[in-house]
Amino acid sequence: MSVATTSRTAAPPPTRSGAPRTLVALGLGVVVVAALFAIDAFAPSLFGASLPTRAQDGLTLTLSVLIESLPFVVLGVILSIIVQVWVPPGAIERWMPRTPWARRAVLSLLGMFIPVCECGNVPFARGLMMRGFGVSDTLTFLVAAPIVNPIVIISTHAAFGFSDGILVARLIGGYLVANLIGWLYSRHPSPDALLTERFLATCEIVVQERGGRGRRTLAQFVVELRSVMPALIIGSVLAGAVQVLVPRSALLAIGSDPALSIAAMMILAIVVSLCSNVDSFFALSFASTFTPGSIVAFLVVGPIVDIKMLALLRTTFTARVLVGLTVMVLLSAFALGTVVNLLV
Repeated sequence: MSVATTSRTAAPPPTRSGAPRTLVALGLGVVVVAALFAIDAFAPSLFGASLPTRAQDGLTLTLSVLIESLPFVVLGVILSIIVQVWVPPGAIERWMPRTPWARRAVLSLLGMFIPVCECGNVPFARGLMMRGFGVSDTLTFLVAAPIVNPIVIISTHAAFGFSDGILVARLIGGYLVANLIGWLYSRHPSPDALLTERFLATCEIVVQERGGRGRRTLAQFVVELRSVMPALIIGSVLAGAVQVLVPRSALLAIGSDPALSIAAMMILAIVVSLCSNVDSFFALSFASTFTPGSIVAFLVVGPIVDIKMLALLRTTFTARVLVGLTVMVLLSAFALGTVVNLLV
């Protein structure tokens, strides 16, 4: 049963107080500040810059991640509203294959027609589920879309061309990983159990909304922004904080080892939280010291499970789903990077 159908009959969960979320945010802030002072006091040699400089760098990185992501999130919300409110019922569904694996294969190519990075894909995917698409279908789209995005393809080609098979490995590998994840989650006996209560409540609000298209558009715009903006801000803060807490030299020191270089670049992809539209040019700066397989792993992991993306996905999927998704993506990317290193 689809999420949209389920939400019509399920009672909305009780509203939770915002106090625990505020305490969690404050706690994270205290931990980050304490970590900065602890590093400065007990391991000053890890970083060449002073504490005030690192704090300023963290704030700059946070703002850069936020500013880079915000336009795509808004675009994703707009596309979600178009799908939900303005596209007639059945207009998308009639073009989709009825066989589950074929439907997922088509949905994983939908990103070719949506020039949105991974941040904007989250609200768009929420709109697909509200429309009635399954959880496994939506996860397949979410994993593949930021990799088969036309802007991502062009930027990856501009950075690497066809050298070392990096572009081809990223496209084919991302597509296969997306369909593997979609197939695995399609086996789950209770798909709605993979979703947060907050998202199911949002589905209920959207379904019960009455009035003309203009009113429904405005209402859903507010609902979606309220859902994804706090996660985007928290994810940006965490991404900026981690970048000033983890010494980059520790990652660069292991760049030449075939296995360790893959692990290091996957960790770097999670930490730096770059937009998939520009991550190729960032990875290009490591191409001379890191193996081709590690570059491919970086380009596959980053658009799916970086800190910012995980925070956004948490608005919709349970923590257990995010853990399983992260493990599967990391294992698949490591295997893909190893194959590339062996072939190149």
